[in-house]
Formats: sequence, C-alpha cells, structure tokens
Amino acid sequence: MSIVRDIEQQAAHWLVAREQPEWSADDAHALSAWLDESIAHKAAFWRLEAGWRAADRLAATRVGRLVAPARRWLPARAWAIAASVAIVCMAVLAMWQFFPSSVDSAAIRVATAVGDRRQVALADGSAVTVNTASTVRASFAGGERQVWLDRGEAYFEVAHDRRHPFVVFAGGRKVTVLGTKFSVRRDGDTVTVVVAEGRVRVEDSDPATPERAAIITAGDVAIARGQSMLLADRSEERVQDALSWRRGVLTFDQVTLEQVAHEFNRYNRRQIRLGDAQAGRMRIGGSFEATNIDAFTRLLHDAFGLRVSNDKDGVTIKS
Repeated sequence: MSIVRDIEQQAAHWLVAREQPEWSADDAHALSAWLDESIAHKAAFWRLEAGWRAADRLAATRVGRLVAPARRWLPARAWAIAASVAIVCMAVLAMWQFFPSSVDSAAIRVATAVGDRRQVALADGSAVTVNTASTVRASFAGGERQVWLDRGEAYFEVAHDRRHPFVVFAGGRKVTVLGTKFSVRRDGDTVTVVVAEGRVRVEDSDPATPERAAIITAGDVAIARGQSMLLADRSEERVQDALSWRRGVLTFDQVTLEQVAHEFNRYNRRQIRLGDAQAGRMRIGGSFEATNIDAFTRLLHDAFGLRVSNDKDGVTIKS
C-alpha cells in the first residue's frame, strides 16, 4: 500500500469514528494529535470531510422530507460511504499527479468575508488558512506551486518539495520556500512576513532588482514597503502571538489603542472609533476575541474608565 493510500485510509477511519455515539474527548485528542503529525494528514482528512459533507447534501436532496430529523448512522453504511469517498479522493490525487494541468482544482481562488477565516487543503499537500477579508489564488499547473495574496492575510503550512519551490506573490514582493510555516499580510503597499518554522526568502517580484532580498528564519519578521525592508528578530512567543488570529484571537503586547482599534476593525463591520488623541495613545496588552468588540470595549470601560458609546455603526471610545 502506498503512503498516500495509507494516509487516506487512516483519514477515513477517523472520519467514520467521529460520527459514532461512543466518540469521546480522548478520541478527539487522539485525532488532533494525528492531524498535527503531518500536513499530509490534515490535507487528507479535510478532503474526505468535504466529500462526506457533499454526500450528506446529496442524500438529503434525494430523500427529502422522508428523512427523520435525527441523524443515525449504521456502521456498515457509514463505512461504505467513507470507502466510496476515499476511492474518489484517491482517484483525484492520481489525476493531480499525472494530469496536473487538466484538473480544475489545480487552480483555486479563496475569498473570506469580514470576520471570517477559512482553512483549505492545496493540491500539493500544503495547507493555507485565509484570514478575515482576504483573497488568495493558487495554481499548481505544470508542476509549479504559485500563490497570489491579492489582499489580506494568510498562513501557509508548506509541504516539502525540493524540486518545486512554493512561491507566494504579495504586492511587489515574492516569498519563496521549500517547506515551512509562515504568514504573509498585505496592508496597502506594506507586506509583512512572519516565519513560525523553517526559513523563507523575501525579495522584490521584479527580477531586475535581485539585490533587494533577505533570508529570514523561524522567529523572524520582515516588513517591506516600497524599496525598503525591515527585519526584526522576535521570540517564539511573540511570533505565536502574531499568529493567534488563526484561533480567532487578537494578542497585543503594550501597543497603542489606536493600533488595537485598527486590528479589531479588520475583523468587524461595526467599527471602533477613537473620540480623542489621548485615548488613542493608551497602551494595551492582552488577548481578546477578534469578533467581539462589545466585550473588548466593556473591558476598556471597567479597567481604565474610558467612556464608551454605541450606535448602529460601531463604538466610540473617549478618555
């Protein structure tokens, strides 16, 4: 049995087991550990899960109102469905390997709304988590691995492939890796790269300026704007804080309330407004739920005595 088929079979086992009545917290912990072992495990599980949901929708369409509202799975039926989904997924994997330019999924586009984030398994076994109000395109045609971050922010877990570098284009910057974990963020003409694991090369996307390039490793942050690039060496803890948005959390380490408000406003249609400069200069630290501005502003009122007024468009904070 090939490694790919073995992983697909394990993923099918986990998917079916999760649907059983005896599924426990220990089982959930074991599944989480298995997923964390490899990007390939996550990719296989997410593909099968998507197929499982599609099968559910198809069954619901065919049966209609005759289906009882309670969901009960017979083990034999569950295994049959999982096996069918696994066969389909393995067939798709084979097509990716032998006919990469002819498969629609070789080119994808993922867009998220304000406050949303989405995890996607890519055709090469890599995975991307797309942050709020972001757009990502990817192409794997002809054996190349290319991604364009058109707006927003994304976190990449790249499957190692020495022969085919994984390249992310963001604004005027090009980020090249072989296998690593990192995030890329676009704010206008500013591009920020945060490396959680491995190393990446950050350079101008214009080949005429090869001298403006830098290699950054785990714990490093590169901030590029125009013709300038700033490199910062941060602790592992601070890098993880910068990536806490993947859990729906914003983490700050004594930054101004003006900066905090800017971050919250990326995740919410209701906006935080500052009524005066003094409030904006206050320093804030802590971790907060990204989409709950009401809880955050209540804390500001209770801890610092700031005045908070709400309306349909957002919240105004004054000192």
